[in-house]
Amino acid sequence: MNSTFSYSKTDWALILGASSGFGAATAKVLAGHGMNIIGIHFDRAATVPAAQRIVKDVESCGVQGRFFNINASDAKKRNETLDTVKKEFEADSNNTIRVFLHSLAFGSLKPLVSKKPEQCLTQAQVEMTMDVMANTLVYWTQGIVARELIKSGGRIFAMTSSGGHSVLLNYGAVSAAKAALESYIRQIALELGPMGITANAILGGVTDTPALRKIPGATKMLEVAKARNPSGRNSNAEDVANAIALLGHDAAYFISGNVIRVDGGEDVVQYIGQKNAQGLE
Repeated sequence: MNSTFSYSKTDWALILGASSGFGAATAKVLAGHGMNIIGIHFDRAATVPAAQRIVKDVESCGVQGRFFNINASDAKKRNETLDTVKKEFEADSNNTIRVFLHSLAFGSLKPLVSKKPEQCLTQAQVEMTMDVMANTLVYWTQGIVARELIKSGGRIFAMTSSGGHSVLLNYGAVSAAKAALESYIRQIALELGPMGITANAILGGVTDTPALRKIPGATKMLEVAKARNPSGRNSNAEDVANAIALLGHDAAYFISGNVIRVDGGEDVVQYIGQKNAQGLE
């Protein structure tokens, strides 16, 4: 990749959900800008080959790649992984996590309420969705701060969606988790600001990822999103990855506590029944 800027050889990105979607795209883009990658992913046999391709893509950029196939919500595995990273970082005291991206998409897609109890979310499903898609941001942030793996200049990002402020059938548990994720980001921005660490939520547009394909009606969602988007196309994962690469730059030191849209204006467009200047319908 041709880079207009590059990161230091001691800069690392910690990416939760690094084997697909926004996480995979960000791993490749940041590696192209010279950043080393610590990828956390949870893949079974069928999806391991895709994860292995991401590892090769990262290493082909001439940077270091450390990938861990673990459940990011498992406290024991989280601590073991961060202890391993801490030990490996000791080889060079300048090593630091420059970017921490939370991009976990694993939740239950069912109604919150139904006259038939067997059709609605269980307590375990609600709690699992909140834990994986929101609470893990807190626990991993606690872990990297306590081990001093992230320093002044560090950037924390979490992938949110329009579901954080709007509703969709069967999306209730995920929507609640996204809203919580945004709240956590604001609190982290407050608490880590004195350390020179920023935190922002990234709101990408409706993007064709494996996570989106699990939502009923995903194809229709992509069609509607394309019609709404002022650019006349759907968002893609590289759009978000490029924005994160820019926001990781030194000059972005005062951008914190926000929900940043990286969607070409899609989320602000509500009415598409009339053609605009570009012929959008």
